[in-house]
Formats: sequence, C-alpha cells, structure tokens
Amino acid sequence: MNIQRIMAYAVKEWREITRDRLFFSLAFIVPPLLILLFGAGLSLDVEHIPFAWVDEDHSAESRDYLARFSSGVMFDDHGAIAHADELARRMASGEIRAAVIIPHGFAAHLAAGKPTTVQTLIDGSFPSRALTTQGYVDAINADANLARISKTVSEQAGMTEVQARKRLTPIRLSVRYLYNEAVKSIWSIGPKLIMVILMISPPFLTALGVVREKESGAIFNLYASNLSRGEYLLGKLAPYVGISFLNAWVLWAIVVLGFGVPFRGEIVFFTVATAVYVLCTTGIGLLVSVLTRTQIAAMIVTTIVTVVPAVLYSGVLIPVPSLSGAGQWIAHALPAMYYTDIVTGCFLKGSGLAEMWRELAVLAAYALALFTAGYRLMSKRPAQ
Repeated sequence: MNIQRIMAYAVKEWREITRDRLFFSLAFIVPPLLILLFGAGLSLDVEHIPFAWVDEDHSAESRDYLARFSSGVMFDDHGAIAHADELARRMASGEIRAAVIIPHGFAAHLAAGKPTTVQTLIDGSFPSRALTTQGYVDAINADANLARISKTVSEQAGMTEVQARKRLTPIRLSVRYLYNEAVKSIWSIGPKLIMVILMISPPFLTALGVVREKESGAIFNLYASNLSRGEYLLGKLAPYVGISFLNAWVLWAIVVLGFGVPFRGEIVFFTVATAVYVLCTTGIGLLVSVLTRTQIAAMIVTTIVTVVPAVLYSGVLIPVPSLSGAGQWIAHALPAMYYTDIVTGCFLKGSGLAEMWRELAVLAAYALALFTAGYRLMSKRPAQ
C-alpha cells in the first residue's frame, strides 16, 4: 500500500465531487433536505380528527354527550349535519373522518333506565388511524357511562358524584410512558430518519461514483496506472465515507436541535456505531458498482437494495416483531434493523456499548463482508 498514491486518488475524487453539480448536491444538499422534508411531513400522531354529528334527539343529554368529543385535542368539531345524505357526502370527500349519530329518544331511554345505542361512523381507509379513533370513541363513551352511573348512585346513596365515582372505580390505572414521555411521533421517527438517509445516500454516491468512470472511460486510466486494487478502493471510497460521516452529524444536529429530540446515550459509542454503519452502507454501494455497468442500472439496483429495506424492514414504520415470519427473517438479514435499534437506544433510552454491542458487532461483520466481497469481485483489468 502506497499512502501517497491513495491520498492523491482521494484528492482527485474529492475535486470531482465538488466540481460536479449533481454529485455536490447528492453529497451535501440532498441528505439534510430529505430529513427536513420527512420530519416535517411524516407524523404518526392521531389528533384533531375532523368530526361532525347528527343530533336527532335535541336534548340536554345529547348535547352533553356530544360536548365530550369537543373538549380535547383528539377531535375537531365541524358542527351538526342535518341529513344522512349530507353526512355520507362529507365522509366520502374526506372533509370529516368520524361522525356520531344520536337517535330519537336518547334522553327518554336514559331517564327510563333503558340502554340506548349511539352510532359512530369512522373512516376506515387508514386502518391504524381508524383503530386509534375507535379507541378515543370508546374512552369517551366509557367516561360518559361512568358519569351517568355515578350521578345515579350519588342520588340514591346520598353522596357526592366524586365519592360515587371513587366507589365505582376501586382499581385505577396509572400509566407512565418510558423513553418517550410525551408520546411524540417525531421523537420516534426523527432518529430513525438518520438510519434511512444514511442507508440511501452513501450507496448512491459510491455506486454512481465508480460506475461513472466506467461509462466515461476514465476507468482506463486506472487500468494503465500502477495503482493496486486496494489503493484504488481506499482512495476512491475515502471521500464518500468522510462526506457521509459528516452528513451523519448534520442529520444528528437537525434531529436534536430542529426536531427537539433528546439524545441520552453515549456520544462516543454513537460515533463509532455511525462510522461502522456508514462503512456498511458504503460497502453496499461498492458491491452494486462492481455488478453494474451503467449509472441507470446502478441507480435502479441501489434503490431496490436500500430504500425497500430501510423503509419496510427496519422498524421505521412497523415494529419488526409485528412483521410476518418472512418479514422478520428479511429484517434480521439486513443491516438497517440493527442501526435502527442503536439510534433508538442512543437517543431515547440512554443506551451504550453495554446494551448495544451485539448490534454493533453485526454491523461490523456486515461491513467486513461487503468490503471483502467488493474487493474480491472487482478486477483492475476485467476481461473484455
């Protein structure tokens, strides 16, 4: 290994990156832009659900029941609807996502001690949001039932409604959320976006950077030079690894300072794990570059092997234990899931080497395997 030749090739590659507008944008502008766009637009919080109602009873009891839907942040009250046809039209257009229909005789049935039914319509086109909405409706309905029973018991037993409510609910549930105390989706998604972008950006830069030389014919300069295969790879990939590692800290700063996500882990461990992950994803780009001959083919293959695993099989949107059997197998066979566990642990759980050494070891093994495969498959003078 000749250090001077490696450095000379790395400087030459750096100049090409900064001189080419496309590569400069991919290297320095696209990663922070992606995390800002994803962070601003991707939210799993289910709040302010547009809601309307049909009150066919027009009683004090029905108005009291409906008022419970407007008292929190879960629903945005869009007012009364006179007819069922109007309700169907507004539900189909997406103007409202939930509706409550109170039938005639609602107050009369309650006064007589008879059960009554309130119909609730929920837009089920997004199942996860629909299930969350149903949970909100169930909780509001349960609270309304408890309030009414408490009132009845207090009148019959000669006690206050507060005392009656305590008697009726002897077991109270105390819930405390760990790691994400405010249950903000950005706290969960923000760190994982670092994983997604570092899974996409370095392979694209590496694959396109190597394949570009094949297309332009610049690779023949390598064939004619005395640069060894190892020296070429080190000089070629060093700028991409350095840029991606720098981008990791830019993304970290956006997540912490821009999104307000706390970082509670060991900064040294996070630095090492991120460097290993960048090496791993750069190795993916290297492997793609030796298997493809055109930039279009490199872009297609890189998209398939990076975007799909990063989004579907890493735990960003769906927890890995909730995937099917085959989905879990795929997730464990890819590096994205392990770095997702690391960033989640470092940001929210205060984890470090003691808790995450297995994930770090897997990433290191991936990086070693990918670079070994890329080195073995790459030929300085391929057969024509």
